[in-house]
Amino acid sequence: MRDPNAVAFLIATQNLNAVLRVMQWAVIALIFLFFLRVIRAVWVEMSPATVRKSREERRQDRDVAKPKQPAIKRKHLYLCVVEPTERQGQIFDLDDELTIGRSPGCGVSTPEDIYTSTLHARLFRRNDQLWVEDLGSTNGTYVNSEKITQGLRLGKGDMLQVGSSVFEVTR
Repeated sequence: MRDPNAVAFLIATQNLNAVLRVMQWAVIALIFLFFLRVIRAVWVEMSPATVRKSREERRQDRDVAKPKQPAIKRKHLYLCVVEPTERQGQIFDLDDELTIGRSPGCGVSTPEDIYTSTLHARLFRRNDQLWVEDLGSTNGTYVNSEKITQGLRLGKGDMLQVGSSVFEVTR
């Protein structure tokens, strides 16, 4: 007759071997993933860097590829800085779209204004009219001293406040 302890030992040894086999495969898989990451990192470092074109160059390329359409007569508006005083008189052209915020990628970058969000507001054209919308900023966007909660149409003479910066829409 077999010893019950020997049978239990045999079963435990077989379970341990199964667990060890799974752990071995897991370690092999981790090593494989590690080498894939190393190969990817080397590939990225060795591949030539691509230089992204500036916004103006991309716009020119798009304009060249686009067929000429009849020019739309639109009232050309500008955004003139009223405050802060050190930037007073600075003018921004209101093309099709312009963003305002602390981010250097914004059309109107205000990195010194701590009350402005990183991406604060967007000015855009819709049906040949100029509109402004708040982009979920913390301190809100104001037009003529009234806080806006949705897109609002702008016209000549409107005052736009983003953070502590104040702009006037001019022609």
